[in-house]
Amino acid sequence: MINVPKTIKNPRYLAEGKRSIVYTGYLKSQKVSIKTTHPNSKAEGRISNEAKYLKKLNKYKIGPTLLSKGKDYIIYKFVEGKLFIDYLAENEKIFPIIKKILEQCRILDKLKINKLEFTRPTKHIFIKNNNVTIIDFERCYEINSPKNVTQFCQFLMKKNTEQYIKLDKLEFRKILKKYKNNQTENNFNEIINFLKLSFSSSS
Repeated sequence: MINVPKTIKNPRYLAEGKRSIVYTGYLKSQKVSIKTTHPNSKAEGRISNEAKYLKKLNKYKIGPTLLSKGKDYIIYKFVEGKLFIDYLAENEKIFPIIKKILEQCRILDKLKINKLEFTRPTKHIFIKNNNVTIIDFERCYEINSPKNVTQFCQFLMKKNTEQYIKLDKLEFRKILKKYKNNQTENNFNEIINFLKLSFSSSS
């Protein structure tokens, strides 16, 4: 097990991407995930970058709970639940969850933090007991005009979600453009209200 600290009991491989490998294990009696640097990755500082942003975002109840960090790893509370795309397929009343996701996106926008993965967040959003946990913040960076809200809304209009979500795309794009040009609370609420009406009319 690469870079898994000795304090972790019963470590098991879970998944990997281009920049990291994730294991599960137990820290004392708590199930955790251990994200380590991928040995073949040329990207530098991704794990420490994620630790930095998780520490900040946990204050807003965003992201998995960061428990510990090291030079080449972070340890956070294991995230349980269904992936968002699976949740869509199995549930009819999806607006409350979409609203919670967008509220977290809105906080990221207000903090001027861009996450990047919201254009295709199929593996980055978990739902359990009507609670939302977003994972994978290793590519976060600060920018004056972040796109978390608009990118997630664009995902809602893609082909792999349109079988579950019926929206007037032309009207929705107009509303998103207003928010993109001026990220006010009123323009964000217009997005929420549009989605609420769309889901209530389609149910």
